Order: sequence, then structure tokens, then C-alpha cells
Amino acid sequence: MKDCCEIRADVPERQRRVLRVVLGINAAMFVAELGGGLLAASTALVADSVDMLGDAIVYAASLHVVGRGPRWLARSALLKGAVMAAFAAGVLVEVAVKLARGAVPAADLMTGVGLAALAANVFCLALLSRRRDDDINMRSAWICSRNDVVANSGVLLAAAAVAWTGSAWPDIAVGLAIAAMFCAGAVRVVRAAWRELHPRPVGVALPRPRSR
Repeated sequence: MKDCCEIRADVPERQRRVLRVVLGINAAMFVAELGGGLLAASTALVADSVDMLGDAIVYAASLHVVGRGPRWLARSALLKGAVMAAFAAGVLVEVAVKLARGAVPAADLMTGVGLAALAANVFCLALLSRRRDDDINMRSAWICSRNDVVANSGVLLAAAAVAWTGSAWPDIAVGLAIAAMFCAGAVRVVRAAWRELHPRPVGVALPRPRSR
């Protein structure tokens, strides 16, 4: 029992170490991917970079509430869900701008930046996978990282399709898919947080009528 208690006491510090690493990686990759997306005129890369920024904010919020009570963790998860939904709306704005301009992205630059982002996010996912069952805070951080890996794969598929077709539509389609994934992830995280903040009341037995 003593060893078990010592392990549990060390969990918050382990969570902090993991979150600091993934926060730094996502902040750096946001800058790199946003710059690459603007240079390549790629909606998918810009959407993915926005995802990186959103995740950096998410990980910072997760780091802030490590070791706190369940209601703090649930509030942090609600914030994460709101951030994910907001960035989904931002991607839709980017798609509208892309349609208005009609520029075809540079497939080779998309591929290079996409591969770097995929490698970074696979590493983050591996780190978070070890702590995802700790609590809702780490679980929601893991969901964000998992979405990143899927989004990165989509960017690489879009780059291949753009190179093959010479059209901007694969890039736009993947950008929209990433936005849809943001929305789905936001709904899952918000629902879980809402259940934590508003648990269903346990039925209270009514007093029995007195026998006459």
C-alpha cells in the first residue's frame, strides 16, 4: 500500500513533465507550420497550424490544473472544447478566403512541412498515451494530440492530390475535414466536462406514509 500511495503522489509531477514537453513542441510547430502554410498558400497547412496553436493553449490549460480538484479539471476541459470550436470557425474563414483567391498550393512545400508536423505529433501522442487514463484533463489532452496525427496525415494526402491534379480542391477539402474534426472533438470534450460539472442526481427515497 505504501508503494501505491507514493506512485499516486508522483502522478501530477509526471503529468506536468509531459505537458511541458508537448506544449513546447506544439508552440514551435505552430510557428513553423503557419509560415509554411502561408508560403505554400495551403489551407490544409494553415488549418493544421491553427490546430497546433489551439493545442498549445489546451496543454497550457491542462498544465495549470494538474493536481487540482475534479471541478477544475472539468472547467479546463470546457475551455479546451471552446478553443477547438473557435478554431474550427477560423478554418472555415480561411477556406472562404482561399475560394475567393483561387490559388493552387505548392505541393512539395506542403509535403515537407506536413512530414515534420506528423513526426512532432506522433511523438507528442506517444508521451500523452502513457497518462491518458489518469483523469479527464489528460484524456482531453490526448484526444487533441490524436486529432493532430489524423490531421497531419490528411495534409500529406492533400499534398499528394494537389501534385497529381494541379487543383486546389484537395487542399480545401482536407481543410474542411480538419475543421469538422475540431467540431467533433469539441463536442466530445464538452460533453465529458459537462457530465463532470453536472452529475446526475442520485435518486432520493421519499419518506413512507405513516400507517394509520
